[in-house]
Amino acid sequence: MTRPSRDLCRFDTAQAVAGWRAIDDRVMGGVSLSRLQFNAQGHATFEGEVSLEHNGGFASVRSGPGLRGVPGATECAIEARGDGKLYKLCLFIVDAFDATSYQAEFSPPAHDWGVIRLPVAAFSASLRGRLVPHAPPLSSDCIRQVGLMIAGRQAGRFALDIRAIRLE
Repeated sequence: MTRPSRDLCRFDTAQAVAGWRAIDDRVMGGVSLSRLQFNAQGHATFEGEVSLEHNGGFASVRSGPGLRGVPGATECAIEARGDGKLYKLCLFIVDAFDATSYQAEFSPPAHDWGVIRLPVAAFSASLRGRLVPHAPPLSSDCIRQVGLMIAGRQAGRFALDIRAIRLE
């Protein structure tokens, strides 16, 4: 029996980053900046600078809404190349801007491409940086938006290259 599989995001064209927007700590008075940009080598780069000024400390980007889930998927596979920093994959089951996200941390290989596998069961519900203790577990068939985040007071420049995020 084959496992269900679906690209949540594939960044092999410039159009693939068109619907993504930055949601940085500026929403609460911080000064961090980020963007998701297409690279002509066939991937996207989530890049920017995290600042701790004005109680800041996070940067993120998020896709536009749409049905992205697949029933029965047990993990997310991320093809990425990092910079030695820790990132979060954020999955949303609603289209709202200020909504609970399901997050899992990952640290891609620095300077080399690799595939990081995150079990769907390992994603924790979070709202505005706080765990949501009684939220139901993430269901892979309900995913509507995808996000990338850097947090945890990792000040300074960052760059995460990413080719694809896939449910398997």
